[in-house]
Amino acid sequence: MDEAQEDLLEHEDISQKPLSPPYNIPLRSTRLHIQRSNVCSRAYFVVVMVFFHVYILNVIALLLYVHYNNGPRDLVSGDGASPAPVINSRLPQPAPSGRELHVEEYSQSFSLHRMEGIRVGHVQHVSVVPDRTHEMKTLSLKPLLFEIPGFLSEEECRVVVQLAQLKGLMDSQAATPNQEQAELNQPLLSLSTEEVFSLLDLNQDGFLQKQEIVSHSRSRDGTWLSPDNLRQILTGLEASPTGILTLREFKRVYDVSQRPRQHRSGSLHSRFKQRNRHTWLFQGPGSHHVLQTLRKRVIALTRLPSALVELSEPLQVSRYEHGDFTNAHYDSSSSQSEATCTHTRLAGNTSALTEVSCRYLTVLFYLSSVEDGGESTFPVADNRTYDEEALVQDGVDLTDTQQACGKGNLRLVPTAGTALLWYNHLSDGRGWMGELDEYSLHGDCPVKRGVKWVANSWVNVDPDHQQQARYQRLVAQRHQAKSGMDDHYQSVSHSDLHLDL
Repeated sequence: MDEAQEDLLEHEDISQKPLSPPYNIPLRSTRLHIQRSNVCSRAYFVVVMVFFHVYILNVIALLLYVHYNNGPRDLVSGDGASPAPVINSRLPQPAPSGRELHVEEYSQSFSLHRMEGIRVGHVQHVSVVPDRTHEMKTLSLKPLLFEIPGFLSEEECRVVVQLAQLKGLMDSQAATPNQEQAELNQPLLSLSTEEVFSLLDLNQDGFLQKQEIVSHSRSRDGTWLSPDNLRQILTGLEASPTGILTLREFKRVYDVSQRPRQHRSGSLHSRFKQRNRHTWLFQGPGSHHVLQTLRKRVIALTRLPSALVELSEPLQVSRYEHGDFTNAHYDSSSSQSEATCTHTRLAGNTSALTEVSCRYLTVLFYLSSVEDGGESTFPVADNRTYDEEALVQDGVDLTDTQQACGKGNLRLVPTAGTALLWYNHLSDGRGWMGELDEYSLHGDCPVKRGVKWVANSWVNVDPDHQQQARYQRLVAQRHQAKSGMDDHYQSVSHSDLHLDL
């Protein structure tokens, strides 16, 4: 009995004693491992969920950014559908019918692509025809000017020249300074002041109003008053306290506007002279396939939307014979609040006083080589700074290609098949057309021996992208209406049409 109690007490003492380290560590380690595993699982789950939500928010933010910051947008099309961004411009087929053109082609959102020059002399490869690449060399950065040899084949050059000859060329000779000054000193059509006042007074109420002056400036049936005359008359009208001009007040303003203008050496427009012959070739549906092919290549080269190129000016073809030249000039015009672009006048500002050419870029094709002379000159290309007064050096005007052609910074010898591309405007930093690039001043040296044939393809863009969009939509709607009329008359039999006539 005593031995049993001692054994029991001894067993209790042993059970109350702490276990030795070899037995304590595994048990305690096992509990802690289970607790840490639970904590890590919960923390891992929280981290994963946080990253997942952050990822979703980033995706949503990116979609919103792309939606609201995708460049200048066109207006909504007539059927209420939102315009889709232009990714790959559709090229016109060789001879599509007029009714294949739809409103959607002219109701797209786009920005103006601009190639990178990298540096002068840099060569990059461009693909404008299937299974072939062309070398495009950077000739200057101010303006951004490129040269593409072999852009046209000899056969294509020959066809364009023949089409121009069949169409017929007209003289584009400008007046010499003496002739110009003599014409300015003469009364316009020998009209009296009373007759001019009566012609401008559209409602014949005895008063001239601003709208009557503006309406005359936009008239296409006569140019018997120059933009300068109209501008001075309009200035005098706006200075009148009543906002109108009586015959007596008009006489005073008109006499001032008819005074001979002083020849300003700083005005490029007053010095511009040229002598050549030119014509215009339509490149739309139904035209020669070579002309449509050239337009396709311009679209591929410039990477601009096809709708923008298709609505631009026709192809201008010019012929320079012995002694023919063009003084240095700009292809486009600077932005003016009182002017509207010629190509968008259908949707332009009705109160604009004058119309100007708005050409984003120029693609020039050499259709023939010249034996001597006829170079294209860029007098101030890559100058550090531009100053119009600096165009006169040692008494020689650099814009006068007859006298100072050899003094220009850059001269290019015409080579048949070669194309030049340059941007007439800078970028506005938002994907649209900015200010006029003053370094794009260029001209043509006199031809000394041989004949020079060139073609100009201009891409017209309005500095106001909303007005450009309105114009494109208006043209598309008119085209759609015309297509509907064509479909109507096509469904009428010949006999029924004869009866209707």
